[in-house]
Amino acid sequence: MSELHKFLFEGQPVRGMLVRLTDDWREVLRRRTFEPPVRDLLGEMAAAGVLMQAGIRFDGALVMQMMGDGPIKLAVAEVQNDLAFRATAKLVGELPDDAVLQQMLNAHGRGRCAITLDPKDKSAGQQPYQGVVSLVDGERQPLATLAEVLAHYMRQSEQLDTQLVLAANDQVAAGLLIQRLPVEGAANLGVMPDDDAYNRIAQLAATLTREELLTLDADTVLRRLFWEEDLRRFEPQAPRFACSCSRERVRGMLRNLGPEEVDGIVAERGTVEIGCEFCGLQYHFDAVDAAELFTPARNQPPGSSSVQ
Repeated sequence: MSELHKFLFEGQPVRGMLVRLTDDWREVLRRRTFEPPVRDLLGEMAAAGVLMQAGIRFDGALVMQMMGDGPIKLAVAEVQNDLAFRATAKLVGELPDDAVLQQMLNAHGRGRCAITLDPKDKSAGQQPYQGVVSLVDGERQPLATLAEVLAHYMRQSEQLDTQLVLAANDQVAAGLLIQRLPVEGAANLGVMPDDDAYNRIAQLAATLTREELLTLDADTVLRRLFWEEDLRRFEPQAPRFACSCSRERVRGMLRNLGPEEVDGIVAERGTVEIGCEFCGLQYHFDAVDAAELFTPARNQPPGSSSVQ
């Protein structure tokens, strides 16, 4: 079962989270097939997205997008406020099995990472918040890993020092986040800012290896890293894979295309087939289904009249 563990360092202005996506991550991979480096990147994005959403408790969707000038044109991980997640990627070229972030997304220095917060209940005219960071540091040097990119993003957009360790394979997607508490958050706990405390804890977190993160359970990881620290741990949460696609949403998309285009597809292919890029589910609309999309009587609520 997938788990998210939150914890505080007692008396220190530092918080942490550890996530392990197991059966839910394997369900993502059961539905879609990705090359190993793309798979691992998406797993890290999913784990990081859960950590970031859990940290801000945003009432809506957190969407992480990686866009670049390499073979991966777009990679997306989306996490809802209940920690339901999904992820997908669009690959337009070949990648070696050992491809690194720069090869995948930042071949010519034009890679970007965007974090979008899309409110669940938008008011009229309200736009989602989006922050964008390049895949290079302040000295224009390429950032080597997603963890480095997101730590760079947190420092730029949130002014929060963050240490991230991320890893994924075909069985597990996992992440550890250590973060300096915001000043107001530290004040609420009655502790003062302390650079030494954060730096010490961040250095301990940085010793966690990829193999340890992928193979050890949460209790073992936290005990090995922070056995000298006084941790206050909270009740674990359970992230889960879930896709928000539906036949009704696809119907709405087809209506937006208009009857001429939909009828043209049906005439050419005999049916309209739409596949969800996230979960792989296929939606089929034959000639009868297509005709119903644009039948006024079928598209109006009960009790309404088709006569204007």
